[in-house]
Amino acid sequence: MPDPSTQPPQATARRLARFGETIFSEISRMAIQHGAVNLGQGFPDFDGTDFIKQTAIDAINRGENQYAPMPGIPALGETIAACHASETGLEIDPASWVTVTSGCTEAIAACLVGLTNPGDEVILLEPFYDSYPACLAMTDAVPRFLTLRPPSFQVDPDALRALVSDRTRIILLNTPHNPCGRVYTRDELEAIAAIAIEHDLIVIMDEVYDRLVFEGEHIYMASLPGMAERTISLRSLGKTFSLTGWKIGWAIAPPHLTKGIRSAHQFFTYAVSTPLQHGTVAALQAPDSYFEDFIAGYRSRRDRLCSALDDVGFTVFRPEGTYFVLADHSAFGFEDDIAFCKHLIEHVGVAAIPPSAFYHDPAEARSLVRFAFCKTDDVLEEAISRLQSLKS
Repeated sequence: MPDPSTQPPQATARRLARFGETIFSEISRMAIQHGAVNLGQGFPDFDGTDFIKQTAIDAINRGENQYAPMPGIPALGETIAACHASETGLEIDPASWVTVTSGCTEAIAACLVGLTNPGDEVILLEPFYDSYPACLAMTDAVPRFLTLRPPSFQVDPDALRALVSDRTRIILLNTPHNPCGRVYTRDELEAIAAIAIEHDLIVIMDEVYDRLVFEGEHIYMASLPGMAERTISLRSLGKTFSLTGWKIGWAIAPPHLTKGIRSAHQFFTYAVSTPLQHGTVAALQAPDSYFEDFIAGYRSRRDRLCSALDDVGFTVFRPEGTYFVLADHSAFGFEDDIAFCKHLIEHVGVAAIPPSAFYHDPAEARSLVRFAFCKTDDVLEEAISRLQSLKS
């Protein structure tokens, strides 16, 4: 075994060294170590639908196993364009508007790398998905943060406007929102749109939970007046069809923005799994009954977990969408979110995520904790049973 004293110094680039290991990997490892029920990382513990998997298998068996075109296979681009038209009323040319990526995270990175220049500013609404600042760190652009605070997590248009400078290039927004579960209203989105139009900004919409809405309505930013030409809509297969391991995402953007996205995508991954793209075509053509059952199942899980958390003493911020619930753990007397999550794993047997990973100032999240309910009924019930020990 090598002598640690002779090991070379840390070689990680300074722009990424501060991020370290993702909190999801760390919590999942601790959950395994302590035998905890994992309500941390947001991947389902049940399998995707058979007809989607079979379509991918059929594509493999008929020899669809070589590189796909860089933007994606034509059939998937056409299907995405048809879905976009039904959602927004916009007819688009998939050849110049749609880029298939290795999950939504690659799409985020391709947008930020392909569309920002040194010194550009990108406004992030926080709490944020933790890959946003990490992807931004791979560029020479500068993050600016608009903090959304409980209990409402509402967007304050005046605070957003105050962040805009002559260097602002992009607003990056997630709705339905991970981790707070907000589904932003038409009024909020129209206020953001007005600022974007006034200052000629690009808006990147991370909409991977667009089909998982319990209350309210998901409004597609691109459908608002004046926004189609400045909006990038990011989606993925994994969350809606329980196929997170396939890592299929896509960006829908007008041609002048697509050019920048593809300039990065072509050198990140070039192409995405060909047979899995065929499976994605089948997924996006699923009948309405699939989505109705999908939402009903998750609504039931949400309601059970929220009731249980409320019962044992959490202040629960009931999500309007996504499969996450954010709660306040102040009643249990812990110093911060990390200390509380370690206690949960080691002494309660349930893993959750400390949301300080989603803020540039960790103090904003010291009293918060995030649970995922994308789990089977048995797993969720076991977690709820274990959480009862917090009552004592």
